[in-house]
Amino acid sequence: MTSGGPLDSMRVAVLTEPGSIAVQSRPVPSPAADEVLIEVRSVGVCGSDTHYFDHGRIGDHVVTGPLVLGHESAGVIVAVGADVDPARVGERVAIEPGVPCRSCAQCLSGHYNLCPDMVFHATPPVDGTLSEYVTHPAAFAFALPDSVSLDEGAMLEPLSVGIWACRRAGVAPGVRVLVTGAGPVGQLAAQVASAYGASEVVVADVNAHRLSVARDLGATQVVDVTSRSLEDAYAGRPGPEVVLECSGHEGSTQAAIRVAAPAARVVLIGMGGDTLALPLGDVQNRELWVTGVFRYANTWPTAIDLVASGRVRLEPLATGHFELEQTAAALTAARDDATAIKSVIHPHGRPAGAGTGAATDSTTDATEESAHA
Repeated sequence: MTSGGPLDSMRVAVLTEPGSIAVQSRPVPSPAADEVLIEVRSVGVCGSDTHYFDHGRIGDHVVTGPLVLGHESAGVIVAVGADVDPARVGERVAIEPGVPCRSCAQCLSGHYNLCPDMVFHATPPVDGTLSEYVTHPAAFAFALPDSVSLDEGAMLEPLSVGIWACRRAGVAPGVRVLVTGAGPVGQLAAQVASAYGASEVVVADVNAHRLSVARDLGATQVVDVTSRSLEDAYAGRPGPEVVLECSGHEGSTQAAIRVAAPAARVVLIGMGGDTLALPLGDVQNRELWVTGVFRYANTWPTAIDLVASGRVRLEPLATGHFELEQTAAALTAARDDATAIKSVIHPHGRPAGAGTGAATDSTTDATEESAHA
């Protein structure tokens, strides 16, 4: 192992049981031959983290023992394994949290996000990144340019969900897009659609503040569905050719399908439950193409380029900054703050200039992102 000096112990935020986080001391891991040791600086809070904290499970994924949460991460390489270039020590990196087997049929066909043997941070029983140090395969630690901050590096993970959804939907120049749900993934999917050349990006939600953020980040129109239905919003004009459903809400999904243009592509990103009633008459009569997404594949280079070039803005979404000892507060703070969008936890302490604030909205993000964690 090549490093700048010996490291013995580290602090880790551990989910010991639903509703309880304990900061514990553990040995610093040593990187395997193809791995790097990363000093974790920024970890975004995902709805799946909050769901595990509240309920101890997401679907078939059940927490059966102590679990380290966190999978939206960035940091600095401080040591490398024997087969990794020592010059990578000191490199600022974003971590792609899922490591596929790289040999099964899905991996070899390019669909490595569907690898049956995927090892994914903070998906039981695999520990996540809410710790001062983690080891990770070097191939899945992506160097960040100086123009991309470590907080932004951590948010490349939810951005990747938006990129993957837009790829699945075939978003291209001139396409009309509707995004339902203005949580973190909805905000990012809308920005990606704009960056890909969509002529119209409409964002719908029940939260007026999040709609205001979406407008500031480039949405061409926002719809507050507490006062105006999607049907009214699209009355007398063409419906969307692409629907990016990020809320996981059954009524929202049904309304989006009803206003979709003939032959539209509907991508289900949010996950609110195991089953969902769809208006099949609309799907069949207008030949709508309906699909889901599960995580992402080969998205990090695109994500880095979108942020570095300024075509996607991540910083406005980071509405709360917390230290490792405040992990429980970061997971729950948005229950008291409707203006919160994304919390970022700093295992080595908040950097200069980072304020405090509310964390990710536990309800919206759990439906948006639990299928991807």
